[in-house]
Amino acid sequence: MSQSEFWNSSVLKSLKPVLEKSTLVHVNEAKIIEVANWMAYEEFAKADGSMLFDFGNDPDFLMDYTLVVNTLNFAFTDFKTGVKFETDYLGKRWCDSEAMLACLHRARAAGVPFFEGEYLAKVTRAELAQVFSGTIEMPMLDERVTILNEVGKKLVADYKGKFHNFVRSCAPKLYSNGDGLLERLTKEFPRFEDVSAYKGDQVQIYKLAQLGIWMMHLTLAPRKAWKLEDAHLLTAFADYIVPVGLRVMGIFEYAPELEKQINGLTIVERDSDAEIEIRANSLYCIARLTDEVNARRKGLEPLLMPQVDYRLWKSYHATHWPHHLTVTTMY
Repeated sequence: MSQSEFWNSSVLKSLKPVLEKSTLVHVNEAKIIEVANWMAYEEFAKADGSMLFDFGNDPDFLMDYTLVVNTLNFAFTDFKTGVKFETDYLGKRWCDSEAMLACLHRARAAGVPFFEGEYLAKVTRAELAQVFSGTIEMPMLDERVTILNEVGKKLVADYKGKFHNFVRSCAPKLYSNGDGLLERLTKEFPRFEDVSAYKGDQVQIYKLAQLGIWMMHLTLAPRKAWKLEDAHLLTAFADYIVPVGLRVMGIFEYAPELEKQINGLTIVERDSDAEIEIRANSLYCIARLTDEVNARRKGLEPLLMPQVDYRLWKSYHATHWPHHLTVTTMY
């Protein structure tokens, strides 16, 4: 098995206890090789700074945008019905997190100062429901209000109401002896402290923190406005969708009781063994798949784990194959 430098990341190293003790999620290593044998020959587009919706080119605003978005980038499926949040905008129906982005673009066009700390600190449920108007009520709306209020107050108190002031106060790295962007984001903003306790060990997942940083890098590096200097250490983003892709491809195999739970849309409790095993093994499998794909792309620029993650997310985020349901604000 190839051992790329990224295996030394804090997040991947923290997965070891789960990988050694998992009983509900089994990883089929042979299937990883099988998938890598064909995925290696797909096209993986290079980042060009383009975005799903046009939010302009001001680097400071784009920093504000990406981190505010990722305070909210979780739970787009109704936990009782299994129906996903969708909205109609610009002549198209958008689903899941893309629907959230459509709502935010629509709100900004209407003059809502959504990306300013002063607004976030005071936003109400009714105001948020209006911003996120769609086919169903945005799931976990009350929790979103609480999160935005807390984040907004922190931004107003310490960073003049803007996330870009926080970003520019950090080293442009994930890890930098405590001054790295990931290190500080997960420490200063509790909303991003995505860790779980598994049989006596602490497991770092950091889905939304890493996703926000990756989105900034994707958007700003091609514009030569800001870049993450250790982007190769970013892991995948452990959510509901990537496990679906891994399950469909045969890389994930579930214990019968977990398979029944997921297919029956029965809640998988936050921080249960099942939930942690799904997320931790997702990160591991994307890292392994990235390694194997890169080994077959000799002479080409190595892929990063978020690129392989997106390959699965984009293919399966609107699928009818059931995903696990966990009531959480972390993904």
